[in-house]
Amino acid sequence: MAKIEFSKEESAALARRIRDHLRDEFDLEIGTLDADIFLRFLSEEIGAAFYNRGLLDAQAAISARFDEIAEVVYALEQPSTLGSGR
Repeated sequence: MAKIEFSKEESAALARRIRDHLRDEFDLEIGTLDADIFLRFLSEEIGAAFYNRGLLDAQAAISARFDEIAEVVYALEQPSTLGSGR
């Protein structure tokens, strides 16, 4: 897996959300640098778990759609005296 990287704008927005959450939920004030360090920690240490869960969810969604497509194609099959080769 490639390293998870965010643009400067994304990092700044995420760090702001971290600072706001810690302030609102835990009455803990941290600075921008601390929030950036914490964001990097989350990305490096547990980011892969969230990334992998997203891949599993995407794979399940794609598989379900393929099953639906297979059913639609099967429904289009026409009766034939030659058989379908099955």
